[in-house]
Amino acid sequence: MANPLQFIQQTRSEVSKVVWPTRREVVLTTVMVLVMATLTAIFFFIVDWFIRTGLQLILGFFG
Repeated sequence: MANPLQFIQQTRSEVSKVVWPTRREVVLTTVMVLVMATLTAIFFFIVDWFIRTGLQLILGFFG
């Protein structure tokens, strides 16, 4: 185990290697996530609607 001073130096060295995203990259990926989440919600809404309608028809026919 390294002493605390070495640990801090190594931590600073590793943090300096991090490549931070630009504002444009952050905005673009955020918009992409929101669009994909919206499309996924719409897809599952439609699938749920089809399943519900099908079950209502089947249960209405036999009920």
